[in-house]
Amino acid sequence: MSASQQAAARPPCAVAPEPDAPAPDASKPEVPAQARTLGLALAALGVVYGDIGTSPLYAVKECFHGPHAVTLSSVNIMGVLSLIAWSLFVVVSLKYVMFVMRADNKGEGGIFALLALVKPLITGTGKKSHALLTASAIFGAALLYGDGIITPAISVLSAMEGLGVATNALEPFIVPGTCAVLISLFMVQKHGTARIGKIFGPVMIVWFLTLAALGLAAIIQRPEVLAALNPVHAVRFFAENRLYGMVVLGSVVLCITGGEALYADMGHFGHRPIRLSWYVMVLPALLLNYFGQGALLLSRPDLAFNPFYGLVPGALLYPMVALATLATVIASQAMISGVYSLTQQAVQLGYCPRIRIVNTSAETKGQIYLPGVNKAMMFACLGLVLAFKSSSGLAGAYGIAVTATMAITSIIFFSVVHSLWRWPLWKTAPVIALFLVFDVAFLGSNLLKIADGGWFTLTVAALIMTAMVTWRDGKAALGKQFKAMGLPFDLFLNSLVAGKPPVRIPGTGVFMSVSPTGTPITLLHHYKHNKVLHEQVLLLSIGSSDIPYVPAKDRLTVTSLGHGFFRIIARYGFMQTPSVPELLRLAKTHGLVVEMNSASFYLGRESLLTSGPSRMLRWRKSLFAFMSRNAWNATTFFGIPPGRVVELGAQVEL
Repeated sequence: MSASQQAAARPPCAVAPEPDAPAPDASKPEVPAQARTLGLALAALGVVYGDIGTSPLYAVKECFHGPHAVTLSSVNIMGVLSLIAWSLFVVVSLKYVMFVMRADNKGEGGIFALLALVKPLITGTGKKSHALLTASAIFGAALLYGDGIITPAISVLSAMEGLGVATNALEPFIVPGTCAVLISLFMVQKHGTARIGKIFGPVMIVWFLTLAALGLAAIIQRPEVLAALNPVHAVRFFAENRLYGMVVLGSVVLCITGGEALYADMGHFGHRPIRLSWYVMVLPALLLNYFGQGALLLSRPDLAFNPFYGLVPGALLYPMVALATLATVIASQAMISGVYSLTQQAVQLGYCPRIRIVNTSAETKGQIYLPGVNKAMMFACLGLVLAFKSSSGLAGAYGIAVTATMAITSIIFFSVVHSLWRWPLWKTAPVIALFLVFDVAFLGSNLLKIADGGWFTLTVAALIMTAMVTWRDGKAALGKQFKAMGLPFDLFLNSLVAGKPPVRIPGTGVFMSVSPTGTPITLLHHYKHNKVLHEQVLLLSIGSSDIPYVPAKDRLTVTSLGHGFFRIIARYGFMQTPSVPELLRLAKTHGLVVEMNSASFYLGRESLLTSGPSRMLRWRKSLFAFMSRNAWNATTFFGIPPGRVVELGAQVEL
């Protein structure tokens, strides 16, 4: 096993450290590890478990009331409860909490982190297996965008529907009220979540304790409902309903939506706090509430239209609507932040053009705001609410993204277990087979809901995947063109030395290039037209690594090429945003002094023509050219002072 594989296979750390964070102050008392774990476990309640924690608002309701409802009977109620319980046990507790979270990439999780983890293992394998795993991961990431759009809409809408339970007179205000909450949520994103994030944990503690108390009160009235923990009731449910049981399974899956967040947000909190929150608070509260709703339906089948609010005493109904709305806003915030992080990773890994990324906190890692993504998500969420008008309508669109991503995660996880951890096949196959039984069953049941709204998720995922793959292939084709147009640096330097020496002017010229080899096209154009060179010339290339964070000490390599030329190669992790001023500060540690105020930065601006030799289809070339024209400008993205930039244009046939 290589050194990189050994590093990737190490036991996951409690918290992914910020590599550039200052050393702790020895004069301050160190926070005990136990207290730190408890604090992170509290914070994880709001961010990690917001989505799955609000599932009781609609999961049971969709099983017994709606377009895919099953007949209300004791056999069906016990069967659905058994399916919910064992889904939480196997998919969340066993698969994610116990197994998948062990596959961390330097402390980070998520489908892109998982792909980066296995990429060194599949690069040398057959092209088909490599392409299949990569395409699966990209499709899984694209599906999460659809999930990120639906989650705020269905969560807030289901909470606001409690107004209709209180009185029919408030039903006309449900949709407008949901839109108002969503608009407010997206409008405050530009201020960052650092401040409001501090109240996430305490609010979710109140939420989960309330879930548990409401469920326990109903269970005490009908304790026989606890027998549903026996999986025999799930088997009896399918024996009773046969094929229609698969349709209902598409509603049962709503209880595990948000399970992927346990792995995706691991880098922010670490595996230990997330596991502690799940076993101590979240899992017991969810089970008590789901079983409480089942107990209520055994006694009051007329409340099937909204069993969650049926558990709430009349006097507490309005406060519960307020608490549920706040909890769903927190769940939505977690999903929005997740989409931001996913997009940042896509940019760094080369699946997305540069976009504007605003850091909203100097202290908290991962606090970013993406204005363009935020606006698109807001309009998409509002469009969903206005189009579907109820959580039952949106439930048809919900679930496909989650189940497909879970199945893809299981497949890629198999590569990690078998190829990276070196588990034998006899040990790997039964575990992955168990996970896939649940994943495929849930995915198959949700495919039956395509006509009822699932088409929306698949359409969004298909469009985003097309854009991601087109950008990746377009950048690769553009790189080949630049390589063909380029000149080995030795030849360029020899031509300068052999002939009349060029005029050298004071200062530093920084020529940015995608390729860390050869002569930058911008340098060739500059010298061809101006016939002068700076006293100090830097050839700067910035690339991304397959790890989330590259420490400052390992981020830069500086090579002297002679005659005042230096090649700088910088590497950033897929969770980091490049900064040229920072790189030039780091260059001082390598003996290279560069003053920002006297340096000139030369960037290329290509006009892409679709008539070139690339094997990409013409429409994909046009799409890539459109994305390239609308990418966020490199000057701002890399943090370069605008007054120090010179852009050199060139036409390139793709």
